Amino acid sequence: MTPLRIVRLANFVAPASGGLRTALRELGRGFRAAGHEPVLVVPGERMSDRDTEQGRVITLPGPLLPGTGGYRVLADRRRVARLLEELAPDRLEVSDRTTLRWTGRWARRARVPAVMVSHESADGVLRAWGLPEAAARRAADALNARTAHTYARVVCTTEFAEREFVRIGARNVVRAPLGVDLAGRHPGLRDPRVRDRFARPDETLLVMCSRLSVEKRPGTALDALEALRDRGARAVLVVAGDGPLRPRLQQRARERGLPVSFLGHVADRDELGALQATADVCLAPGPVETFGLSALEALACGTPVAVSASSALPEVIGSAGVAAADRGEAFAEAVGTLLARPEHDRRAAARARAERFGWSAAVDAFLAAHDAPVGPRRSDATGDAGSPARAAVAGGRG
Repeated sequence: MTPLRIVRLANFVAPASGGLRTALRELGRGFRAAGHEPVLVVPGERMSDRDTEQGRVITLPGPLLPGTGGYRVLADRRRVARLLEELAPDRLEVSDRTTLRWTGRWARRARVPAVMVSHESADGVLRAWGLPEAAARRAADALNARTAHTYARVVCTTEFAEREFVRIGARNVVRAPLGVDLAGRHPGLRDPRVRDRFARPDETLLVMCSRLSVEKRPGTALDALEALRDRGARAVLVVAGDGPLRPRLQQRARERGLPVSFLGHVADRDELGALQATADVCLAPGPVETFGLSALEALACGTPVAVSASSALPEVIGSAGVAAADRGEAFAEAVGTLLARPEHDRRAAARARAERFGWSAAVDAFLAAHDAPVGPRRSDATGDAGSPARAAVAGGRG
């Protein structure tokens, strides 16, 4: 097998990033374990070049985007183009179809097969930022048409993500699911000390792991908590994540007297896993999620999830959670439905569902999108050895 140098470009990756940062890390580890040479290029405060478990990681200085809570972008096209020429990739993978879409043209000129990974719903994000539905759809269709034309392939992680490309007639779309670290996320992380820290024995512990930004709709979690308490339910909420909306959410919690603990970004993966495993229910209110890694991590920890019915998550969680309309009352109903199930049953169902999404399947699907050989893995770098099922999303609904 001839190893391929797979250069990956990504914007909107910060030290406090969640799902995208996790996906890039796990896919890079998998590419490397399969015998290839992954190189990740991301923006940062200063230049760096490191060899890591996910392969070579190059950071180029990039400006901060105002109002995004710390996100940076690769804004210097000439510098990025020079770096690409120096790296001489065999394959190019891009995780930003807005500011980095120009790299598709570079790849065509260099005769490098390139894929664009759709990590978000374009019209969904535009609607979340206030654009009317019809205008958002027109803008998204124009953006997606240019993307599909520029790149050899467009990779979508779910059917939900694929729909906006199907409606414009794109024929170069492939499906590749993401995954979850089934060894690092498991029910055994449940910790009575975590429960004692945040909730009394008779209280329901709700957890939301999310970036606190407009498109994630984190306020819905606070609305759900308020609705539950108005019904007489004893419930508390822990928020793990940071973002531009945090001050506003904290003010709302204070004004309404809601028992919410804001932890900010939780960098310690074991600490975050213990929180996800100890919760009674995890909330994922983002209406434009195209996969939802934090929700899948909660399932792997044996914790059921209440998710937005407008997102891709109903497709991912199956019957291990409940989908709710994008209102606090609806999420409160979903929490009640989940808690009405016997605890052993709901936790076993959550773990069983997560076991369909090991990272090995994701790595294989992404390598297939690159027409790259899988090759013998040097080690179980993808963290799902022994997974009873490694099905793609298309084969794992229900």
